[in-house]
Amino acid sequence: MIVDVQIAISASRAAVWAAITDIERAAKTISGIDDIEIVEKPASGLVGLRWRETRMLFGKPATAEKWIIEAVENETYTTKAESDGFVFLCIKRIAEGSDGATLAETHISQPQGMVAKLMSIPMSLFFKGVAKKAVMQDLIDIKAAVEQTPQGQAQV
Repeated sequence: MIVDVQIAISASRAAVWAAITDIERAAKTISGIDDIEIVEKPASGLVGLRWRETRMLFGKPATAEKWIIEAVENETYTTKAESDGFVFLCIKRIAEGSDGATLAETHISQPQGMVAKLMSIPMSLFFKGVAKKAVMQDLIDIKAAVEQTPQGQAQV
């Protein structure tokens, strides 16, 4: 299953980058995240950053361990998570626009075995809309956080 969303943000690419890479404070920025626990920090850069993220899913807390597998500063980063026979990739991308930046996010769910492949069929049919709405809300929250800071500058 693939979910794609994007949003225009009236701020610089650097301000958006600062907001989306501030993983430690993501629970304060994104309403859908209840808790963040940093597991491992790389010596430099983002690649290798690992954290546990807790969200409410279907009325129950669900925690996933995520890590950044690739990053290009001020442009894109990709996270990976594994759970219940699936690999989940999330790609965040920032493009410069005429009135600011565009933040795009793609979620890819890849089943890894026969059971997961069978589970992916109803997942694609019934949960794609729910997932798209949740990802869009994340982007709306990021936009609000970035645009409310003075002149679109990310808080440090």
